[in-house]
Amino acid sequence: MKQLEVQIMGQSYLLGCPDGGEAQLLQAVQRVDAAMCKIRDAGKVRARDRIAVLAALNLAFDVAATGELDADLGVDNARNLTLTRRQSDGVLEPLIKRIDKVLANDGLLF
Repeated sequence: MKQLEVQIMGQSYLLGCPDGGEAQLLQAVQRVDAAMCKIRDAGKVRARDRIAVLAALNLAFDVAATGELDADLGVDNARNLTLTRRQSDGVLEPLIKRIDKVLANDGLLF
C-alpha cells in the first residue's frame, strides 16, 4: 500500500492508496476539494467539519441521483450499492431537512 500526501481546502492529508489506485484517489481528492471549496466560497458555512459534511452529502446525493457510482468512484459491484431515484428521495430528503434545521443559522443545504 502506497501513501500519498494530498491537499483538501489547503490542508495536507496523508492517505493510504492501493497500488495502481493513485489516479482514482487523486480524482476523488479533486472532487472533494472542489465541493468543499464551493461551499466555503459561498460564504454561508465557515466550520470545516460542517463544510465536509455538506460536501459529502452533496456528492453522495449526486451519485445516488445519477447512478454513476461505478464510473465515478471505481467501486466494485456498484450497481448493487446505488439507490434508485425513488429510494434516494425517500432516504435523503428527510436527512437534508434535518441537516437544514440544525444548520439554520448557516443557511440551507439546497
